[in-house]
Amino acid sequence: MTHSIVVTEKLTKRYGEHTAVDAVGMRVDAGEIYGFLGPNGAGKTTTLRMLVGLIRPSSGSAKVLGRSPGDPATARRVGVLIEGPGFYPYLSGRDNLRTLARYRGLGEGAVAEALDRVGLADRAGDKFRTYSLGMKQRLGVGAALLGRPDLLVLDEPTNGLDPAGMADMRQLIIDLAADGHTVLLSSHMLSEVQEICDRVGVISDGRLLAESTVAELRGGSSLVLRADPLDRAFSAVRGVVGERSALVTAGGIRIEAGPERAPAIARAVVESGADLLELRSDEKSLEDVFFEITEHMR
Repeated sequence: MTHSIVVTEKLTKRYGEHTAVDAVGMRVDAGEIYGFLGPNGAGKTTTLRMLVGLIRPSSGSAKVLGRSPGDPATARRVGVLIEGPGFYPYLSGRDNLRTLARYRGLGEGAVAEALDRVGLADRAGDKFRTYSLGMKQRLGVGAALLGRPDLLVLDEPTNGLDPAGMADMRQLIIDLAADGHTVLLSSHMLSEVQEICDRVGVISDGRLLAESTVAELRGGSSLVLRADPLDRAFSAVRGVVGERSALVTAGGIRIEAGPERAPAIARAVVESGADLLELRSDEKSLEDVFFEITEHMR
């Protein structure tokens, strides 16, 4: 049975009249990649800062690894990359991590392991200021990995990276989860979350609007059919799937059925005398779902 690494109840942060985070109740389970998804300014970073003990909530509660955020015993088991890595530009990547490791009572082995995990062992002797943006982000993840934490909290880890750098970072996060780390990452990039996350929390204007697996949020697949004449094909389709499972839209006939029903539907349309022009499976993207969820808030 999975246990929860992060649990919040009505977690709230106010700055004067402004409510940045509004009664958020979220759960992150051990071993998963949890995507905290929302536009810039939605409250993602503020929530993460509360979870790692950088700021105090105005009300509500949070438990991280069974303890209050910022508890010293918890802090040792949590690796954090929030709002970009801060390193000394004139030191090498290795010496930057050595400095951080010293504060935490960790030895040279922890530094070498972290550099190896993020693919920077070959460039560890180069000064930080010579690193590309992607390398700087990877060194930030390396710093978060010092001491092999149970939980990694990564705030927009692919922000500003080029497509190749984004792909490298995504693969790194997948590998880290496979290696036993629980990963909580925030992102405003829906395609990224869709590719790598097990579960998603959707936040907008400080409120958590949905929390579910990516598959559940996207819902089941449907079929789209185009044929001529449309009315004849529509009757044939309804004969196979029932009246309530087919709808005529601007793009053709949308059918609430999985791909296993496609052969029977195709046969029925052809036998009706209509010309079958297209029949394809269609899945909602996470982007479609996000706009559906947040539409009522605009």
